[in-house]
Amino acid sequence: MAKENNKTTRDGFGEALVEAATKNSAVVALTADLRESMRLDAFAQTFPDRFFEMGVAEENMVGAAAGLALAGKIPVACSYAVFNPQNAMGPIRTSVCYSKTNVKIIGGHAGISTGPDGATHQALEDIALMRTLPNMIVVVPADYQEAKKATHAIIEHHGPAYLRIGKFPTNAVTTESATFELGRATTLRQGNTVAIIACGTMVSEALRAAELLEKYSISVEVLNMHTIKPFDRFSILELVQQKKLLISMEEHQITGGLGSAIAEVLSELSHHPPLHRMGMLDTFGESGPDRELLKKYELTAEAAVALVLDEL
Repeated sequence: MAKENNKTTRDGFGEALVEAATKNSAVVALTADLRESMRLDAFAQTFPDRFFEMGVAEENMVGAAAGLALAGKIPVACSYAVFNPQNAMGPIRTSVCYSKTNVKIIGGHAGISTGPDGATHQALEDIALMRTLPNMIVVVPADYQEAKKATHAIIEHHGPAYLRIGKFPTNAVTTESATFELGRATTLRQGNTVAIIACGTMVSEALRAAELLEKYSISVEVLNMHTIKPFDRFSILELVQQKKLLISMEEHQITGGLGSAIAEVLSELSHHPPLHRMGMLDTFGESGPDRELLKKYELTAEAAVALVLDEL
């Protein structure tokens, strides 16, 4: 069961980055004029000589990060996900992925729940962009605790990595003691009939949907797919053998993200249960309160419940 929480995934990232930098003097941070929003204040105050303010120049930031990596540093390049990766795809592709430099890309304020910032600042395509790049790993933590663990994990991983974090608080769906492993999904709830595979903010909605469906005597399993690449295809293959219906939930375009990754696994099978993908339906967002936007674009537990009841 998800528990209410006033901490965000960006809070978890900021705290874990300071912890990682305390342990490893090679860790440095760069930002494109978004120090406070990306929760880098504590890092900048604790390690002023290891913090680089690059201005509104994401391409230059990533290029500089690649150079720092070649010099033996572990650079963490931070901006909003709509700008980083999107404004910096050239150097991310060539200077980071092709060159296999040890650069960590952090995309903040991701998804429709960025809310009042509106369509120009709501990153809905970033997972699709990043998962196509060779050598890149893509991680979408579900809550504060998981964001902390994911931050440590990508810094310990030698090679390019992308961490997608959000603006507003998310319900706590994991615990401090829960294990976290890149490329391994975690089952948060067991069920027999339906499986909901979710990432990021949608994990708490998936758990809430499972609870709501109990009164209809529908047993729902919830899988937290925190790593989109490398993708845990084995967890999907296990679900295929047991379930009547699969649903994916993500704050991202319906094309190219989590749902597409699941569909790619299913496409190689001769038989599998139907998959219904919940996400942004080839549209941009708009300004508004985060919860109202999630409701409008049918990215809520109630929308998932309606879908299940319609299908079973």
